[in-house]
Amino acid sequence: MLRKLITFALLLISIHTMAQERQRLNFNSDWLLSVGDHFGAEQPEYADSTWKHVTLPRAFNQEEAFARDIVDLTDTIVWYRKHFFLPQQEDEITDAHYFIEFEGVRQGADFYLNGHHLGYSENGVMACGFDLTPYIVEGENIIAVRIDNSWNYHERETGSRFQWNDKNFNANYGGIPKNVFLHITGPLYQTLPLYSNLGTTGTYIYATDIDIAAHRAVINAEAEVHNEGIGERTFALLVQVIDNEGNEITAFKGSEITVPTGGRAVAKASQAVDGLHFWSWGYGYLYTVKTSLIDADGKVFDTVLTRTGFRKTEFKDGKIWLNDRVLMVHGYAQRTSNEWPALGMSVPAWLSDYSNSLMVESGGNLVRWMHVTPWKQDIESCDRMGLLQAMPAGDAEKDVDDIRWQQRLNLMRDAIIYNRNNPSIIFYECGNESISREHMIEMKALRDLYDPYGGRAIGSREMLDIDEAEYGGEMLYINKSAQKPLWAMEYCRDEGLRKYWDEKSYPFHKEGDGPLYRDKPALEYNHNMDEFAAEMVRRWYDYWIERPGTGTRVSSGGVKIVFSDTNTHHRGESNYRTSGVVDAMRLPKDAFFAHQVMWTGWVEDEKPMTYIVGHWNYEEGSSGLRKYAVSNADEVELFLNGKSLGKGTRSYNYLFTFDNLTWEFGELVAVGKKDGHEVSRYKLETIGWPAELHLTAIENPLGFKADGQDVALVDIEVTDAAGRRCPLDNRMLHINVEGQGEYLGGIASQQGRSDNFVLSDSLPVECGVNRIMVRSTTEAGDIRITVSAEGLPDATLTLTTTPSPLNHHPSSLNLPPSTFHHQPSSLHPLPSSFLPPHSSLKRGETPLSPSYTDTKTGIHVANVMAGSNHTDALQSIDDNELSEWRSDGTVENAWITYTFDRKTVVDEIVLKLTGWRSKCYPLAVYAGNKLLWEGITPASLGYVHIPLDKKVKTRSITLRMIAPAQDSSAFSTTGELAGGAANDMDRIRSQKGKTELRIVEAEFLRKVGE
Repeated sequence: MLRKLITFALLLISIHTMAQERQRLNFNSDWLLSVGDHFGAEQPEYADSTWKHVTLPRAFNQEEAFARDIVDLTDTIVWYRKHFFLPQQEDEITDAHYFIEFEGVRQGADFYLNGHHLGYSENGVMACGFDLTPYIVEGENIIAVRIDNSWNYHERETGSRFQWNDKNFNANYGGIPKNVFLHITGPLYQTLPLYSNLGTTGTYIYATDIDIAAHRAVINAEAEVHNEGIGERTFALLVQVIDNEGNEITAFKGSEITVPTGGRAVAKASQAVDGLHFWSWGYGYLYTVKTSLIDADGKVFDTVLTRTGFRKTEFKDGKIWLNDRVLMVHGYAQRTSNEWPALGMSVPAWLSDYSNSLMVESGGNLVRWMHVTPWKQDIESCDRMGLLQAMPAGDAEKDVDDIRWQQRLNLMRDAIIYNRNNPSIIFYECGNESISREHMIEMKALRDLYDPYGGRAIGSREMLDIDEAEYGGEMLYINKSAQKPLWAMEYCRDEGLRKYWDEKSYPFHKEGDGPLYRDKPALEYNHNMDEFAAEMVRRWYDYWIERPGTGTRVSSGGVKIVFSDTNTHHRGESNYRTSGVVDAMRLPKDAFFAHQVMWTGWVEDEKPMTYIVGHWNYEEGSSGLRKYAVSNADEVELFLNGKSLGKGTRSYNYLFTFDNLTWEFGELVAVGKKDGHEVSRYKLETIGWPAELHLTAIENPLGFKADGQDVALVDIEVTDAAGRRCPLDNRMLHINVEGQGEYLGGIASQQGRSDNFVLSDSLPVECGVNRIMVRSTTEAGDIRITVSAEGLPDATLTLTTTPSPLNHHPSSLNLPPSTFHHQPSSLHPLPSSFLPPHSSLKRGETPLSPSYTDTKTGIHVANVMAGSNHTDALQSIDDNELSEWRSDGTVENAWITYTFDRKTVVDEIVLKLTGWRSKCYPLAVYAGNKLLWEGITPASLGYVHIPLDKKVKTRSITLRMIAPAQDSSAFSTTGELAGGAANDMDRIRSQKGKTELRIVEAEFLRKVGE
């Protein structure tokens, strides 16, 4: 083995300088933008001197983000143009090939080079690319793009709309809101992963034979190669693997292949590699894999760099394994636009990292992007942050057929090919609503064709009765399974503005007060922050109680809608959705910290934490106060200025409530205890009078770049004399920006301000803090920010932008005379992106220890008998939550008996009862003739748990319904966007006068070790 390594090292040393250096150039700078349709704008001679200079990515209407309701975002036709200069080529590289890659345009776009039509793209989501080679010329070139972002856009060949071009969830930031790259290759090259336009699949890097404990795997590389030169070419694929620190850890090559002129082939190479670090939650360890084409003389003809990571997954027994450890999903269903005020989705890459890292910091391990495929920049950011992803293609709220289904298939195919090297993608989502078995089979075939070794489950919402689906789950309710993992794809739609504390705090917003929704009180959509945080605890409990280790059938968790407030469908008092645990500027609400406490571990809690919701600044004499503590301790005791106020009432495992408190100046401390010993504590203190404004900048880790697209965040806090934030301050701020920066502002809520202060140079602080943004210009220099507020001294902060490689100074270039109105950019190597130098590795590698301990186990049911409809009785214990057993409606036949394979103690019964959200069942539980329990089951978002305190060893349990079901309105407002329940099994209403027992699932549990 050592001799082979030495021989191959000598081979690498002998590799010649590349005959054709492949280049991937950032093509974002020096674009021109004009709103409206312009006849002839594709032609080189078109006069564009009055067009706006922009740096991409830049949606033409991004300034409207959060200033307008989603339905009012401008949709029209817009043009982009770019002048660029191709210098005279040297003889040996005159056969260069040029490809342009757009990471995405919205919605339908036609592309032109020097007046020639290159092609078009219409899905509004996925990347597209074109071969510029036939039309590119030495000297000046003009690329032009005409884009129509109409909400009512129709596919030109079929006349069909795209299902996902929807005003509820897919914010319409039109134009070119994503990055653009130029690729320069030789005539023999590895293709790009752009199938729809170029028909090519690119490279595919994956690991097999993974041994987590031994840090070993086989690394495989496959590269589709196209020979556009003269004559056949013989070569091999050379693979070099470079670790996260920039060290080459191995190099190997595959067998030689020969490709004729005009032909394509897939070159392959693989080798076992030791010493690997496996990508994991909060551990975004990435490798750069260099794949090169090399001939027998050691000459390299093409090199592609792929940033990827390696991890092991399994999906079975109702659970998800990552690197041999069970992971319970907890995170967020985030709108794919992931937008910011006045910027929309078009943010610099570091800001994507900042936002996505906050999801991990809150304890989130998965982001489910909603309805459409996420931007490549966000996907790559999740790679670096160690944040798992569920990647959809495109859809709305239901399955479709014919042309629209084909559109979904095409988009999924393109998305898989484009993103299959990103390790953070764990799930491929085929629909935001269930799809047919036939459609599931088609989608799975796409996965198996283009990503057979990526370790990704493919499924859809629900899919409870479709075996081909590898995962599923509801959106509003809880599912469990002993087979494929089921996790909630969206839960807790409640909303609340960050500006509201509890009812006894300024601005004294009454919990639930706000506009009606569909002519009914919308309490859940107008929360105060204290109750919003408490509701997050209540709703997570529904999943926590069904976690792995609690029976044979378990829940694999769920994701909350949404992480950040979003410019999409809303129900509360604002014209944007306020369901986020952070606001639109990513300032945390208290719900953020509540999740931090609950989500410390992979399944069970792994770090002691306690948090007090709210503040401790009330008016003198305030009494009857309620305070919540969120803790993963067994008990929480509250102290005010050292004096105990007693222990909180525990509910929902993590929520501790303290009622009837009287305010007193000083320190409020919550102490979490386990087995009588302190394990965690949290302190609130009374903050003094406002004394000053404090400004803090959050900037690009690589420096604030003068590229016309980089952004800095500036936090503005009102603080007391000790520098502590004043939690009740809401005074108006006035901001002035001078120098080489463009003021973008922030966001705030105020009645009568439908624009939410977006782009306004005056806006209020909220709860003592607000955040603004400043964008760089293309000239490096200082940006001076001055903030004033009545009653406080002014505050000033100076930011300095640094020169960017994207800056061009055409006047300094030796260019030929031009007949165009703008000097063109030169083509020279530029970095493809500006990204943080390292991934986030904060959580460390996957622990080798188990993530949970089994506390309960399911009891095997050998036989089921029922008083009526006996042939359906087994449906109450199958693993299909779309099936049920129901009695005939008479009280004497409303019973069902479950017989076990042996005598056992039953500690708990878990039932999913039809109409679970709206019906309460009067039940009695018997062991033989012995009554073990009698009561009325509560309404729930899935399951009811009946603990059996009477310990009886029995072979059978009988459930008997003793009276008609009662209707409940406990969850009356929890419904689909279109109204109604989210699951057919929950649409049932009680039939008057009937005693009808209806069971979807029943499980009998005993404690482990008893």
